[in-house]
Amino acid sequence: MKLVWSLAVAAILATTGCASTGGSSSAAPAMGSVSKDSVEAAIKSAEDAVKQASATGGTWRDADAAIAKAKEAATKGDLDAALKLAKQAEFQGKMGSQQAQEQTNAKPWLF
Repeated sequence: MKLVWSLAVAAILATTGCASTGGSSSAAPAMGSVSKDSVEAAIKSAEDAVKQASATGGTWRDADAAIAKAKEAATKGDLDAALKLAKQAEFQGKMGSQQAQEQTNAKPWLF
């Protein structure tokens, strides 16, 4: 459990650090290079991941909101933001499923 949280925090800090310093990452799309089809595929993938998390009882709080914001950004034509939000929602869906599976048989600790 500590490993999962450590990895999640490390991933969040790594992505937040890159975004706040203005540095570019090789994984980040260049401005204007995102296609409508890739955004739609990312949103569909995010919806599937969140649906899977919901089926396992591991839906994270902000996953549905991120999908809604991604759809709104795509509608407004901000494809870069839409792709970023869709990937964030997909990550939350996958991590929610993983967390639910790992904690299926969790019991209180007795020290």
